[in-house]
Amino acid sequence: MNKYEIGYYQCNSCRFIQTEAPYWLSEAYQSAINNSDTGILQRNERFRRIVTVLLCSLFNKEEKFLDYAGGYGIFTRMMRDVGFDYYWLDEYAKNLISVGFEHKPNTTYEAITAFEVFEHLDNPIQKIEEMLSLTDTIIFSTELIGNSVPKTDWWYYAFSHGQHIAFYHTSTLEYIAKKYKLNLYSNGTNFHLLSKKDINPLLFKFLYKASKYGLYNFFKQNLHSKTIADNQVNKLNDATA
Repeated sequence: MNKYEIGYYQCNSCRFIQTEAPYWLSEAYQSAINNSDTGILQRNERFRRIVTVLLCSLFNKEEKFLDYAGGYGIFTRMMRDVGFDYYWLDEYAKNLISVGFEHKPNTTYEAITAFEVFEHLDNPIQKIEEMLSLTDTIIFSTELIGNSVPKTDWWYYAFSHGQHIAFYHTSTLEYIAKKYKLNLYSNGTNFHLLSKKDINPLLFKFLYKASKYGLYNFFKQNLHSKTIADNQVNKLNDATA
């Protein structure tokens, strides 16, 4: 975009930064996924490895999971291919990749993922409460700001597409955790977990780092991919539609 002069405001308490009321969003979201997001597939593959390790190590891997604001359904499909019972929800994007596995009302989940979502929220508290009505655990990514306000050349402002309107500090996440009586776990930069589950912080950090190596493959080989089964389900649904 790079066409509007926008005000940014920072909370003196939790250091959260948010734009003025984002009147430009209807223009910014003419496409649900912005054209400059060339790293979308690489990012989803990286998160697939991390989340697989976390879910197998810390949660009941047989339960249902949800990708919140899941875009075109890429991550949901990837996680079902690994073997998780994963579902999709997005009020703005069309599900293209994981059709047939949409969130159904009154369903709750062992955990929700929300990758590159928090920076898009014009009312974060409202959306977080919506997520927490569905789960006790939110696994998410967003780039954290440091102790000083980032300069205007910070890439995460994303002026070119205008979709990033909310920016979080560690103190912001700590405030959210305290408000909802959750535990916060983070790599300190861009990957975070809020949960009622009590997890050893050192274990969280170990699993996060180990997911880059053989631990992902170890867990994956003990899961049963839903790729073929989902194909049969969708064929049956198409035949009876």
